[in-house]
Amino acid sequence: MKSLRIAALLPFLALVAGTAQGQGGASALGNHDTNAPVDVAADRIEVQDRADRAIFSGNVLVRQADLTLSAARLTVAYSSAGGIQIERLDASGGVTLRSPSETARGQFAIYDLNARIITLIGNVTLTRGQSNVNGGRLVIDLNSGRAVMDGSAAARPGTSTQGGRVTGTFTVPQRKD
Repeated sequence: MKSLRIAALLPFLALVAGTAQGQGGASALGNHDTNAPVDVAADRIEVQDRADRAIFSGNVLVRQADLTLSAARLTVAYSSAGGIQIERLDASGGVTLRSPSETARGQFAIYDLNARIITLIGNVTLTRGQSNVNGGRLVIDLNSGRAVMDGSAAARPGTSTQGGRVTGTFTVPQRKD
């Protein structure tokens, strides 16, 4: 597997911090070291210089400290005017973002660095311990820290049909009577 260290991919990992803020709870992700180096490994990298993009494909794995992003493909769109500036990251093919305590899964993830908006779409599941929330799309606004899950294209629990609703299962503390 070819490996490449790219510090500019660091903002993509802000997805985790934005998700934790949107949930309104304390999270180990909020303590994540965003200054740690970012390692990217993939079976293949293709740089399309005239199109200002790089495509990582085949078992893509992005790591920073204790966070991991995996996908089948990652496209990095950049501007080369005045130095390389990353504008957008698109991950596809079974995207999983994992920390020691939380996991987000979906079919696609899009991060618009200029707007500071991250969108995870396609049967999205956000899991923390035994609790989880499911929907069709998770949108995270990094400017406001607001995260919104909607049910477009979400399947109802126990079925394969599209339900169009957000569903969740939350654990509660066990009380002794």
